[in-house]
Amino acid sequence: MALGQLSFRRILLSRLLLVSVPVLLMGVYLTYRKGRSAFLETARQNLTESAIRKGQSLNDSVEALKANLVTASDSLVLRSGSQQDQQKFLQQLTTTLPLKILCLQLRDLRTQKLTVSTCQDAPKNAVNAQTWPQQRTELLTQPDQILIQIVPPAQNVFEDSQNSQLKLLLAAPIYDQNNRLFYELVIKVALLNKEKTVPGSLEGYPVVINQSGTILAHPFPQKVGHNIQQEADAERLNSLIRSALAGRQDFLHLFALEKDGVELVAGYRSIPSPVTAEKGQKWIVLAVTPLDDALAPLQEIQRVLIYLVLALITATFFAILYIAWELSRPVIKLRDYALNKEHLHSKDPIPLNFKIREFDQLAVAIQDMIQRLQTWGEEIVSSWQEAQNANRIKSEFLATTSHELRTPLNGIIGCLQILKDGYCDSREEELEFLAQANEAAVHLLGIINDVLDIAKIESGKLSVKIEPVNLNQLLTEVINLQNATIQTKGLRLITDDNAQTIMVNADPAKLKQVLLNVLGNAIKFTAKGTITITTEIVNQDINFRQVKITFKDTGIGIDPKKQGKLFRPFIMADSSTTRKYGGTGLGLAISRNFMMLMGGNITLSSEGLDQGTTVEIYLSY
Repeated sequence: MALGQLSFRRILLSRLLLVSVPVLLMGVYLTYRKGRSAFLETARQNLTESAIRKGQSLNDSVEALKANLVTASDSLVLRSGSQQDQQKFLQQLTTTLPLKILCLQLRDLRTQKLTVSTCQDAPKNAVNAQTWPQQRTELLTQPDQILIQIVPPAQNVFEDSQNSQLKLLLAAPIYDQNNRLFYELVIKVALLNKEKTVPGSLEGYPVVINQSGTILAHPFPQKVGHNIQQEADAERLNSLIRSALAGRQDFLHLFALEKDGVELVAGYRSIPSPVTAEKGQKWIVLAVTPLDDALAPLQEIQRVLIYLVLALITATFFAILYIAWELSRPVIKLRDYALNKEHLHSKDPIPLNFKIREFDQLAVAIQDMIQRLQTWGEEIVSSWQEAQNANRIKSEFLATTSHELRTPLNGIIGCLQILKDGYCDSREEELEFLAQANEAAVHLLGIINDVLDIAKIESGKLSVKIEPVNLNQLLTEVINLQNATIQTKGLRLITDDNAQTIMVNADPAKLKQVLLNVLGNAIKFTAKGTITITTEIVNQDINFRQVKITFKDTGIGIDPKKQGKLFRPFIMADSSTTRKYGGTGLGLAISRNFMMLMGGNITLSSEGLDQGTTVEIYLSY
């Protein structure tokens, strides 16, 4: 060994120590940052959910108050009872309402004097009663007659409380027995109470800001009534309001407010403003908590990490000693193997009993790579076979379409040639040939339109115009168009006597094409028997209402094994069906795509050959 050279074991030991300690410290630091990010993300998610709950609670509270106020305003006690009964009624109402009621008052609008009150302060004319009609035409008071406004923070209209937040005045008209405006029932209520956040709690305290940026509720009373432009972080707050007004209630935003440098984290959502004068505007409800409170569990983790680092550094030193000795063994074995010339032509394998996991993982990875290559090869073969099958199907489609095009073309040419050569003996015979040519031309146009429609569908250029459509009227038009064919074949058409007008959301031209196609198929493939058409409302949920149109025939039916492919373009049940009944196999594919574009669906079922077919069409209404 040359002078100045070190053994591999010593070099490995020194390098491992030089690398592992900084890496260990960096890993602990990254772990801490990762934990902090996880806690912060959890806080953001919980605060957003809390803001959604608080906003919903505000909405529900206002609606409940309006409902109770409407009920109270129509009570006989307030309309015609004595003052003592009215006082007792208001006291009972104060205890039964779900929120904190600060005051209830009944004012005579004719004398402008207070009649009954549950608080001692005299009221101010805070509600504009002129919006109510002097003579009521409705049987009962309507919720939209309830006037709502915010109590300004500096105004002491009624008896107040320091713990109350976001106070509202709600006023309802009370009419006498002759339906003349008599009283005004005013209620002052605190929608929110001052909340104290607990470290680690992720509920947050509520902050409410209106659309113009005025703070309506805040844990610091001195900030209520201020505009966010007065805040140190006005730019971020403006961005938050824009996001909330855009409907992004799940978006989370970290911001700071000027209060002893405390950094806050907030979730938010927007709700419609309940205030009468702010109709059409929104409130932004925030759930806010100090960042330190959200990250309170992280302090214990910090202490644990300090002790853990000291223990890991000690354990790492001894572990590296063992690792350096263990890792040097394979190197020594490989060196001895290489220096022994007898092993150069030996068939003995290189020693592999090193107990090094990475080599095993590498072998597994190579094996997995080979398996993936085999899988990719099989997929390529399968794709090639599918391409060949697609080419075959399209070739069959071209042959079928050529035949379908040639037949009406020959008919048109033959009829016109007869007319041209003057073989007709009468005007009626000429009109008969012209009618045959016209029928063939219409049939030819239908085939061309189907081909153009499927081309538009495959290129993604087909669009629909959704509008309300009278389903009953459209079905009648479709049946009238096919009625002559039905009578010619001697079929019996059964429809339900549904007198209810059903309006569906669809493109009228596309829906009519689908209905004509389905009814045409039923007529084409039914030699005798009946065709039944029914309409049924299958889902009356306010958010998802559907109507089902069912076409059921007693025709040739379809093999269950072949039903799944009938909605693919260029496909028919079998070639014999194509030869016997004609068609290109595009009708159901076009119908399925039309229904999907209109937000509906179409399904087909049959119990088997000669068992008839049922087609169901679903549309929203």
